[in-house]
Order: sequence, then structure tokens, then C-alpha cells
Amino acid sequence: MKKTDHLKYDTATFGTGCFWCSEAIFKRIKGVQEVMPGYSGGDEHNPDYKLVSTGKTRYAEVSRIVFNPEVISYSKLLEVFWKTHDPTTLNRQGADVGPQYRSVIFYHNERQKELAVHYKNELEKAGIWDKPVVTEISPLKNFYKAENYHQDYYKNNPSNAYCNFVITPKIEKFEKLFKDEIKTGYQ
Repeated sequence: MKKTDHLKYDTATFGTGCFWCSEAIFKRIKGVQEVMPGYSGGDEHNPDYKLVSTGKTRYAEVSRIVFNPEVISYSKLLEVFWKTHDPTTLNRQGADVGPQYRSVIFYHNERQKELAVHYKNELEKAGIWDKPVVTEISPLKNFYKAENYHQDYYKNNPSNAYCNFVITPKIEKFEKLFKDEIKTGYQ
């Protein structure tokens, strides 16, 4: 990304459980420039995977998504967020358990907050799930990039069992629901 490119991009930060899953999904979307796994929401400086994995911090595994709002809207990214994980399970996604795997939207500005709260309220009213939506909606106060081995994990570890049994089905669901949003080269 060139220095002046940041002027036309916006940023979203979502936690959908394991950041390997959300990175693999959001990287496939047209208009998404960059997806970076990391940690948000805690108080310790420079957290690492070992610390966050204890579940004793307020950090969540998240993906920071840099996108071009002229190609993909924040609202559409929210739709992908809500439809590619279970927002009704508190502090877990599948076998990944702990507050670091919570469903969370860290908003960057008031407009993002308004859209996230509105979407959450609409989902609650629609009664899609038997349980309430527990997704946290909080202001972004920090973001720390995850260790290098977490970056492009799905792409770099195609034979990993977790990738095959957890991430691949999520990608397949995403591709069915959002076939018009997939970047060339990911189809």
C-alpha cells in the first residue's frame, strides 16, 4: 500500500473466534486491501499469543480489515461478520473456548458503532437464533499484530487439521452466501 492509499481506505476490526478463520474469509472479499490477525481489547502492552491464550486478559483474537469503501461497504462487511460465525455463544466458537474467542466488533468511529448496534438489534428482532446475540460492541482502544506465524495461516498450512475441519467449511459457507463479493483469484 502506498503512503497516499490510506486516504481512500477505511478499517474494521472484528473478532469471530479464531483469527485464522476470519482472516481466511475477509481476505477473499473484493475491496479488502489487507487483513491482519492480532489482539484487541486488553490492557497489557505488546501481548503475545501465549499471554492472550490464558484467557486472563481482556484481549480477543481479531482481524484488522483495511478496505476500500468505494468497493465494499462497512455494512456489507458487517453482514459477512454476522453470517460467518455464531454470535450467540459467549466466549467460544466451536471448540475454541475462552474470552479471547468472543464475538466482538471494535468500532473505529461513531458511524461504525451505529451500524453495528443497528444490525445487532435487527438480528435480535428477527429472532433468527434461539439464544440472544452476545456480540460485544466496543470502541477500539488498541490493536497489536499477532506473531508472524499467524499471518496467512490458512494459506500457509493447507494440510493442518484445524484448517481442514474448521476453516474450510466456514470458507465454503462464505462462498455460497457471498459469491458476488469474492475477489478474482479466490473463486
